[in-house]
Amino acid sequence: MGMLTHRINKESLQPGDHIYCWRLGFLYTDHGIYIGDDKVIHLVRSCSSEGEVTLKNILPKKISTRLAQSQQRCPACAESKHDGIICSCLSCFLAGNALRRFEYGVNAAVFIAKVRGGTCTQAVSDSSDVVIHRAKYLLEYATLSYKLFMNNSEEFAIYCKTGVGVAGCGTPAVLKGQAAALPSFLLAAWLSAPLHLSKGNGVCIAATLFGVYSSLRCILNIRRNRDEVKVIVEDLIGNERL
Repeated sequence: MGMLTHRINKESLQPGDHIYCWRLGFLYTDHGIYIGDDKVIHLVRSCSSEGEVTLKNILPKKISTRLAQSQQRCPACAESKHDGIICSCLSCFLAGNALRRFEYGVNAAVFIAKVRGGTCTQAVSDSSDVVIHRAKYLLEYATLSYKLFMNNSEEFAIYCKTGVGVAGCGTPAVLKGQAAALPSFLLAAWLSAPLHLSKGNGVCIAATLFGVYSSLRCILNIRRNRDEVKVIVEDLIGNERL
């Protein structure tokens, strides 16, 4: 696996792997769980209610059209579900993009070094059998709507891999991964604004911005601690959010 890119060959795939690929020139990542036999279970945009925030309805029309074209599927996959949690072949999931594997159990230094969210986590993965069971169970029984910030493909894949939720809240109802990157950067920029106003040293400003941004990402990242509990997949059915 590429140390910086996480890029892997198809031959390196193992059932239960959390895989992802970049879309639209590294604009964002799509995530899924590889279950073997060239199949991937993942969460895609569903028919949403009016006013709901999804990726498609916040992108410019030209880009959203290109996104829709890139997600066209082969005849075999086209016969399956078109939204919510779906199972598609690996080729349709990748849509011509490079295959990458999401890393689990990385240390804090590695996590911070991966400046872009959506590529790794400090959480530890469960066994592949458990991961595949969660993905297949949700595929068969769950009816979920894609939400850009709180119920996206990365949230789905991370739950399948870890089963971790926040006590009293089902599964985590906080931004994390790539969804947390932009808000974290904006908040870090706001917190470091006094240095800009005081015309502070450029290196100091950059270091402060990076430090605050990295700290926020670490805080929002899922880790095993006393505030996190395993949420049994059978108990999720009927809940709106993963």
